[in-house]
Amino acid sequence: MSQLYSGLPRPIAFGLMIAGMFAVSIPVDSNAQYFGRNKVQYDSFDFQLFQTDHFEIYFYDEEEEAVDDAALMAERWYARHSRTFLREFHERKPIIFYANDADFHQTNAISGSLGQGTGGVTESLKERVIMPLTGSYRDTDHVLGHELVHSFQYDIALSTTDSTRFAMQLLPLWLVEGMAEYLSVGREDPHTAMWMRDAALRNDLPSIEQITRDRRYFPYRYGQAILAYIGGKYGDAAVANLFKLGGRTGLDSAFVYTLGITSDSLSREWQMAIRDAYLPLTADRTPADSAGRLVLARSMDAGDMNISPVVSPDGQYVAFVSEKDLFKINLFIADARTGKVIKTLNGAFTNSHFDAIRFLSSSGSWSPDGQQFAFITYVDGDNEISLLNWNSGNIERRISVAGVTAITNVAWSPDGQTLAFSGMNGGISDIYLLDLETGEVRQLTSDRYADLQPAWSPDGIHLAFISDRGEGGTNFTTLSYAKERLVILNTESMEIEVIKPFDGIHSNPQFSPDGRNLYFISDHDGFKDLYRISLSTRDVFQLTRLQTGVSGITALSPAMSVAMQSGRMMFSVFSGGDYNVYSMEPEELIGTPVIPPEDGVRYTAGILPPMRGANDGLVGNYLNDPLGGLPPDQDFEKKKYSARLKLDYVAPPSIGVTAGGPFGAGISGGVALYFSDMLGNHNLTVVASANGTFKDIGGQVGYLNQGHRINYGGTVAHIPVLFGYSTYGFGVDPTTGLPADIVRTVKQRIYVDIVEGIAA
Repeated sequence: MSQLYSGLPRPIAFGLMIAGMFAVSIPVDSNAQYFGRNKVQYDSFDFQLFQTDHFEIYFYDEEEEAVDDAALMAERWYARHSRTFLREFHERKPIIFYANDADFHQTNAISGSLGQGTGGVTESLKERVIMPLTGSYRDTDHVLGHELVHSFQYDIALSTTDSTRFAMQLLPLWLVEGMAEYLSVGREDPHTAMWMRDAALRNDLPSIEQITRDRRYFPYRYGQAILAYIGGKYGDAAVANLFKLGGRTGLDSAFVYTLGITSDSLSREWQMAIRDAYLPLTADRTPADSAGRLVLARSMDAGDMNISPVVSPDGQYVAFVSEKDLFKINLFIADARTGKVIKTLNGAFTNSHFDAIRFLSSSGSWSPDGQQFAFITYVDGDNEISLLNWNSGNIERRISVAGVTAITNVAWSPDGQTLAFSGMNGGISDIYLLDLETGEVRQLTSDRYADLQPAWSPDGIHLAFISDRGEGGTNFTTLSYAKERLVILNTESMEIEVIKPFDGIHSNPQFSPDGRNLYFISDHDGFKDLYRISLSTRDVFQLTRLQTGVSGITALSPAMSVAMQSGRMMFSVFSGGDYNVYSMEPEELIGTPVIPPEDGVRYTAGILPPMRGANDGLVGNYLNDPLGGLPPDQDFEKKKYSARLKLDYVAPPSIGVTAGGPFGAGISGGVALYFSDMLGNHNLTVVASANGTFKDIGGQVGYLNQGHRINYGGTVAHIPVLFGYSTYGFGVDPTTGLPADIVRTVKQRIYVDIVEGIAA
């Protein structure tokens, strides 16, 4: 969650988190690391920069191709958002791109550690957007569009030309982040719709006041849904106006002035619209608790969030990720029938060999003999594949892949000799094979398409994965994106077949044990359900018809697996705000035939109320017009990054005057200045203070370089310390020469001069 502050010197940071959805980052002090772990700069990035019309782009060589495209995305988002906010930037805003999330977690532009749930950050000091490339152009575009909403929000809030003060602390998080989601995604979002259906089914749709004050209601999902309703009923301009006015008058007044309705009345309208839109659609569908046989849930031996279930080949065990351990996400192995946890991985807090388990967009894989489990970890600024002997609980082998710094979704081949995985290089994802005996790596795809979630066929020849390639796929000229479809790759002939049963997202492909069918998840009708496609006839069968959905944390998080020997399927279901794991046996995986919809049929279950046409409204119009605002492709003039310090903030200065007293007349006060460069690698602090006369002026200058594995710097200081005392006695008054009581005041100074160096 993000915290809002009223002004300097504490930085404000908004961002995109993915923990359950897309969301925000928390600004924390650099010394507020958890459990003694600090942010380490494992890599030294050789940054360059170039300028577009409205942005200054920072990048390094590895990611240049993808960043060139991202710069065009940024300009298109500028055209969209400037129209929405009716505002232009008066100077270029900086965007710092990292090639992947492992590199992004090392950034110094934001102090403190960044969790896996942070997909990007926009901060207030330099109004920087800091974000990783995701491996999918569609996802990168979404994160960028979300963060640039925050850029416009800051441009309004921090403007020095507006006559009326804008107080960001008046605005709740659901408005700030929900607005960024709505303006970058729109109202057609099956993932958020799933959350709203779940709340409606539980009769737990919150009011606006509850979302503002109660942390149980995730502000990003609920904020997006409320603003979609406002945009649909009052026009999308009202969304921007609500933000602008809310920061000046407070949100309650802004509702009345902007929409002509109170927040209480609006809450009731929105709640009714959600119920009316979704509850009739769920009437003939299966409740979540009847999805299959419940295996993992909070009421059993698991946690609230039980995700990425991977069933062993014989179907007896299931590996899953959960927060059931205090303070951390960890890997567990449980009995697939009883749900009893029988093994817990020694996680990052007790295992010095890795920093964290990669869980958000990744799942592991069992070896064919069921003795080992492969999963992804963060190690030394990159991703590694760890092979766990689950009987002993020991990691027997750690594998890093040269040139591939981010890895997701590993898959063990049926012969046990090869690992397939989706890897990222330069912000672009491809499919790779790793020979476990020789360590040789073979790259199967090499292009800008997103290639994710590989799964082996039983014959060990074919790989299924999801991608935005194929006919009608992502167009890199117009930067229009296709939703992920199924792909089957022959690893011997390298022939690629694209399968697109529906128009929605397809994810998590898994072969049946006989290789004749492919199971997958799709949200084509607004519900996230399990499907089976016959590879010989291309007939599609629906396995579940849930009221909520088969889902992981994000729309593409892995949520299903199949035992390649027994055929047992295990999958996670979102319900009651939790993620629980269910299983189905092979005889339950027949399904009912899917009748292709007639042309022009539009499903409404994945649309946030009120229902409107796909191109209706300002947001719907620009999201369906990829060419609107897109600048022509161009060769940007690149130059090497040169660190220049810029004043970030001034600590509130103080000044005072003293007269009389034991120390006499004098001036007191102080000021502190903090400078840093754009990347946050170079930090300079200057402090000056006075406490009496000219002799009592002191100061301190500190410098810290955080751009390398060894952080170094130094401090120079001159600190006068003034103190005094009085003595009383009998003596002669020098002015009269007569005996008198004499009071003597003694002032003394100590000067502390410091020169020190530091390295960490």
